[in-house]
Amino acid sequence: MGEIRQSYLVAAASAMSLLRDPAVRAAWDKPSALTEFSVAGLAGHLAHQIVRVTDVLDSGEQPGAPIPLIEHYTRSPWVQAGLDHESNVSVRVGGQAAAADGHAALVERTQALLDRLLAELPAEPADRVVRLPWTGWSLRLDDFLLTRVMELVVHSDDLAASVGVETPELPPSINEPVVELLARLAVHRHGATAVIRTLSRAERAPATISAF
Repeated sequence: MGEIRQSYLVAAASAMSLLRDPAVRAAWDKPSALTEFSVAGLAGHLAHQIVRVTDVLDSGEQPGAPIPLIEHYTRSPWVQAGLDHESNVSVRVGGQAAAADGHAALVERTQALLDRLLAELPAEPADRVVRLPWTGWSLRLDDFLLTRVMELVVHSDDLAASVGVETPELPPSINEPVVELLARLAVHRHGATAVIRTLSRAERAPATISAF
């Protein structure tokens, strides 16, 4: 099994452990650390990073030629859109809907999907291409899994901060590809000079080099 596939499964298992935390259940109906997201909605969105993978593996649509990973983000309207953009509203609504039947149901349902992926993902062909039905384009499966690893890492930190627990510790095999992806996106958005200055010269650093 490829390294990114193993990293995805480890990150997903870590996210499941966080979702099960009693602190998440206790704060279920409270606001999260993300604007306009409840803890329940954020938990639903975190769980959705497991749902999405089963969705693409199950899709009966014939994939087209895969596009490069950075182009996937440049085509996606949510990347630089405001909170009120329909794409971001849809994300919040979807997270809330996923959590509508409560903490225990979300955990049970998502764990069942992860159990399935633990069995099935290692057997997927190394060159598998998947169509993303919600975008209309295709990615290499491993590129898509990297996008999900990034989402799992970022939103696990969001959820942990929201409920007052420590952010899960993850190995370099997970964190390093995420840092690299975010750096590439930050360079694409702000330019190499801005990123280099932020990492090396605090006195000349721009206000932000956020990837999104």
